[in-house]
Amino acid sequence: MTRLEFNNQVLLLSRKLYLLAFRFLKHQDEAEDAVQEVFMRLWNRLDDLDRYDSLEAFATTTTKNYCIDIIRKKKPIVHEDHNSHNDVITNEPSPYEMLENSETGEILNRIIEGLPEMYRQIITLKEIDGLGYDEVASITNMNVNTLRVNLSRARKMIRDEYKKRRYEHTGNKEAAGKIL
Repeated sequence: MTRLEFNNQVLLLSRKLYLLAFRFLKHQDEAEDAVQEVFMRLWNRLDDLDRYDSLEAFATTTTKNYCIDIIRKKKPIVHEDHNSHNDVITNEPSPYEMLENSETGEILNRIIEGLPEMYRQIITLKEIDGLGYDEVASITNMNVNTLRVNLSRARKMIRDEYKKRRYEHTGNKEAAGKIL
């Protein structure tokens, strides 16, 4: 692959890779650094890039793996003292918490899918894709103030529906309310 081909194929993916990195890392600077690092890794493998069927898929996978590595490095390493009877506290979720989080994600996805088209579109662009108010306003042809109002309404619809489903599932009004 030549430098021009690299520029035309890889650098055009920067926005997509940034959004992916931002979803994982939750910080603009870290996401930008991650994309820069991925570009460096791809550049260093310039001669090998032609062998991949989808350069976009390879770049996306490389970005995802790099972000996961960053997250792992941030987690504290806790060694269990086998001589002590004290429980070791870790930041990692329990299997129950992991199951509950995945169920919550599925519920939220179903709720978002059931929203009216306009609300679903702005929630997806703003909250899932991580776009700014100006970008979402431009895409949806709304002014920023109208966008903010509609986004607030969409969030309220999601919150109310989520509480309703949690209440139906648990039968506990307080437990359903404390989630959000």
